[in-house]
Amino acid sequence: MARYVAFLRGVSPMNARMPELKQAFETGGFTNVRTLLSSGNVVFDARAAAIDQLQRRAEAAMRAGLDRSFDTIVRPVLALQQLIASDPFAAFDLGPSHKRIVTFLRQPADAQFALPPERDGARILKVCGGEVLSAYLPNDKGPVFMSLLERSFGKTITTRTFDTVRKCAQA
Repeated sequence: MARYVAFLRGVSPMNARMPELKQAFETGGFTNVRTLLSSGNVVFDARAAAIDQLQRRAEAAMRAGLDRSFDTIVRPVLALQQLIASDPFAAFDLGPSHKRIVTFLRQPADAQFALPPERDGARILKVCGGEVLSAYLPNDKGPVFMSLLERSFGKTITTRTFDTVRKCAQA
């Protein structure tokens, strides 16, 4: 059995209860299921399979158990641990006030992707296949970084802080 994390787009305590989400995954055949932080992070064990198959299985399990589904992006825990160990933000001149975020894509981005310019303290730093590294400075304009990411990669993405990714990789 391999360990995976499902990052769900658009989950909050207002639209999905974590015990019900956990039960949906268990009923869908996943084992050792754990939800983290009430924001759509589900860690689970499953037989090794293609990522797109696991994503479809997770979405089907939610439809069956919750009568709704959330866009799901799955990553092996090992891949997340490797990302964290690589210290991917070290190469950038970020101050302590910068929020470091990772955006997960369903499909890897084009290697020739042209990075958009910085906007209101938010900038996309690097595209690493299926992950996008970004940073932003919190300000009164709200989550500018999300509009920058969605404009660049579409809406079938989901974003987590680097600290959340670290917690998921350790679960």
